[in-house]
Amino acid sequence: MNKISKMKTISLFFFIPTIFVACSNNNDLSDAYGNFEADDVMVSAETTGKLLLLVAEEGSHLRAGDLAAIVDTTELVLKRNQLIAQQKVASSKTDNIHSQIEVQKQQLANLTIDKNRLEKLLKDSAATQKQLDDITGQIELVNRQISNINTQYITVRSELEVFNAQIDQVNESIRKSRIYNPLDGVVLETFAETNEVVMFGKPLFKIANLSEMNLRIYVSGDQLSSIKQGQEVQVLIDKDKNSNAILSGKVGWISESAEFTPKIIQTKEERVNMVYAIKIRVKNDGSLKIGMPGEVRF
Repeated sequence: MNKISKMKTISLFFFIPTIFVACSNNNDLSDAYGNFEADDVMVSAETTGKLLLLVAEEGSHLRAGDLAAIVDTTELVLKRNQLIAQQKVASSKTDNIHSQIEVQKQQLANLTIDKNRLEKLLKDSAATQKQLDDITGQIELVNRQISNINTQYITVRSELEVFNAQIDQVNESIRKSRIYNPLDGVVLETFAETNEVVMFGKPLFKIANLSEMNLRIYVSGDQLSSIKQGQEVQVLIDKDKNSNAILSGKVGWISESAEFTPKIIQTKEERVNMVYAIKIRVKNDGSLKIGMPGEVRF
């Protein structure tokens, strides 16, 4: 081997490790690390009863407004029928009271006519003061009776308002027995089965819109001063063992207060540092999954 060949061999020997070092230090260019998460919504039962239908299945895609579940309303319908019957009975009382008031008003009108006649007769000395006093007393008595009947009428009207409110409440529960999906997204997890009796507030399924995801990262106070809300950043995810895929992201939220580094950070030295949480919003082309690690370059 001549001198020139030896020099080429030596140069190649030192050049190859340099390439490997550059590849292995590629991740060191990132400014922060974290995991992807989604803004999920927990959909719960809004009434109590047997779950007749659960459309939501894990992994299925639902649109906003789609019927997701139906809870049995038999008991609610029976309760509403009972309230309607009681309402009709109370309503019939108002008709009776109204008739009584009309009778008393007619009697009052007749007594008033008689009183006016007696007053004229009394002026002509054709009637006595006692006759006038008697009919005046009768008029006062009828007025008190009308007042008492009006009090009964007000009481019955109050009962009717109570029945109306109870019927409206049952109707609202019946309406809520049909549960509609709140947003476009993918069902992440279900918590109930068809024919299971569910209580009010029982979680049925969890759904999230995965078209845009958040990369939650943590930065130090020194880094925070250079990060602004709405700032465009580079997001890196693993493409294969030796390379990353680069996505575009935007700073969507910055925590107002510092916290200790989460325990998922491995070294104790890093865990005791105070950091700020940041969410990077990233459009999901289908490659991003919940819990997937990611890196950020500001």
